[in-house]
Amino acid sequence: MTQVWPGTAYPLGATYDGTGTNFALFSEVADKVELCLFDDAGRETRHTLPEMDAFVWHGFLPGIQPGQRYGFRVHGPYDPAQGLRCNPNKLLLDPYAKAVDGGVTWHPSVFGYHFKSGKRNDQDSAKYMPKSVVVNPYFDWGVDRPPRTPYHKTVIYEAHVKGLTMTHPRVPEELRGTYAGIAHPAIIEHLTDLGVTAIELMPVHQFVQDDTLQQKGLRNYWGYNTIGFFAPHNEYASNTSNGMHVAEFKGMVRTLHEAGIEVILDVVYNHTAEGNHLGPTLSFKGIDNRAYYRLVEDDKQYYMDYTGTGNSLNVRTPHSLQLIMDSLRYWVTEMHVDGFRFDLASTLARELHDVDKLAAFFDLVHQDPVVSQVKLIAEPWDVGEGGYQVGNFPALWTEWNGKYRDTVRDFWRGEGGTVGEFASRITGSSDLYQHSGRRPVASINFVTAHDGFTLNDLVSYNEKHNEANGEDGNDGESHNRSWNHGVEGETDDPEVLTLRARQRRNFIATLMLSQGVPMLLHGDELGRTQQGNNNGYCQDSPLTWIDWDDVDEGLLEFTRAVTMLRHDHPTFRRRRFFHGRPVRRPEGAPVPDIAWLTPSGDQMTEDDWDASFAKSIAMYLNGLGIRSTDERGEDVVDNHFYLAFNAHHEPIEFTVPPADYATTWSVVLDTAEMNRVEPIEVKHGETITVAARAMVVLSAAP
Repeated sequence: MTQVWPGTAYPLGATYDGTGTNFALFSEVADKVELCLFDDAGRETRHTLPEMDAFVWHGFLPGIQPGQRYGFRVHGPYDPAQGLRCNPNKLLLDPYAKAVDGGVTWHPSVFGYHFKSGKRNDQDSAKYMPKSVVVNPYFDWGVDRPPRTPYHKTVIYEAHVKGLTMTHPRVPEELRGTYAGIAHPAIIEHLTDLGVTAIELMPVHQFVQDDTLQQKGLRNYWGYNTIGFFAPHNEYASNTSNGMHVAEFKGMVRTLHEAGIEVILDVVYNHTAEGNHLGPTLSFKGIDNRAYYRLVEDDKQYYMDYTGTGNSLNVRTPHSLQLIMDSLRYWVTEMHVDGFRFDLASTLARELHDVDKLAAFFDLVHQDPVVSQVKLIAEPWDVGEGGYQVGNFPALWTEWNGKYRDTVRDFWRGEGGTVGEFASRITGSSDLYQHSGRRPVASINFVTAHDGFTLNDLVSYNEKHNEANGEDGNDGESHNRSWNHGVEGETDDPEVLTLRARQRRNFIATLMLSQGVPMLLHGDELGRTQQGNNNGYCQDSPLTWIDWDDVDEGLLEFTRAVTMLRHDHPTFRRRRFFHGRPVRRPEGAPVPDIAWLTPSGDQMTEDDWDASFAKSIAMYLNGLGIRSTDERGEDVVDNHFYLAFNAHHEPIEFTVPPADYATTWSVVLDTAEMNRVEPIEVKHGETITVAARAMVVLSAAP
């Protein structure tokens, strides 16, 4: 008989100390909690946790080793109308499980009610449930040091563990689609050659495969369906025995750090995989439903849903907040990750109904000595009323700048009257971030992300083509600000193909040379297509994986070159907003730090900004007085740059600024050219021809 000692109430979850394992579970509504241990044959042994302190049930079992599979059964009230859903016949995952074995088998027993009658379902669910796993916390990190790349030097690469590695010919088959695959030298080499400093991984917290998708022969590919906030998803591991996928994840992080690449996790703390009142009972529902979820005040059998997924975590209760903060600290301190991108972050700011940037969650983050020191990126919206909060998150936070995406797309597809907002977006969106004391790096700039068209599809399709998702084309965004350039989808028309290629270069060049932090979607630099599907959440197939056998080498080389241009010149990654005031020069009249010019070379006037027909603009960036990118903060000298943007359908002559700005310029980038341009010299006051729908960048020594 296994002894059960009192143990401790902290830390929560299963904690192995070398002699045994302490188990602790919070439940304010429980009458009794049973720890259920499972052997290799699936046989279950139950142990009542003997102690309860401050609603934490706990016990220590000597001799319990890493690899032990377990779950909980919570005895307590069952009254859905009051938000109470305890049922000891349901095996429950540990909310603090560091690893999970297996997945959910969609049997009626995993639901708390009978489908036809709606009455309580007392079938035992253990056989059909994944199991929590005790893990060995010890890992040889060696001399691992987080790169701690400052935001202004950061280039983010949004990637999917499986999609990035699944077809790479140099990655061994047994490592494809895994954490070990991400750490393979072939992937590391691609990222470093591209100039990437941070990889932002789509959800790697343990998530659930939806029953409705599986019935259609589809799978949850994106992973925004979390059930375990501490466990790396087991399907992305090459070895899951005895919780070894935890060590594999750590090994991936260590390898990326050695290459100078930070690891940012896309995290989903706004909801869980248990869905609404009709969803399964997998963990939180059966442990303490009212503590973990936002319930409808007038009828607590229903869930508040600000996410479109059926439920929302209750960030007004201390134990839900503790769960989130403990999870964040765990991934930083134990897994060594470097930051987080918070999915539908506005949900976490809802104290009552309205989004409140002073919500308790943000207070906890700001005072936390661990979490406050890593990169914090908000997806600043949710699907609830008032949920669109771009520009409204507090200090320390950066944001996915949805307005940048929309404006840059509109400008390059030739929408009139966009030059004013385009100018604001490519210079760091001071209108959104300066008022809260933030800097240009608060803007995470992107043109494409996992949710929507790939870059190739953005210039190839007017309409979404999501028929394969089985939702009659009703899913996915319908207003994509895309343009097919004359033909919907694939074509062999050389004029269309040439223009599409130029537009891809326009988008990448604009992204990399804008102030703020650029984020590139994986495969966009290779010409990846999803054949017009703009909602690949359920397409775990070659449709969404990178096809490494079909790479646009010219686009890849261009992307590397423009990323290097950004890297080499702090003018494109300023630490402060432009102020438009003169910068002192050794000789000559003062020239401002930034100037906006018409194609004729004149300063932009109010009428020019307001012109609805305007589709062309030039920008001068003064390389003097740029705050240094080193820690000393000294003034440094960089080149001056002149950027000419022409979204018009015809070529336009641009007059280069007068000698006050610079006397001699060199062409360093022209998106109308397939390859790198030769450094052609241009004198002050001369004209250059910018091709239709193209941009040209000139550089001048100060």
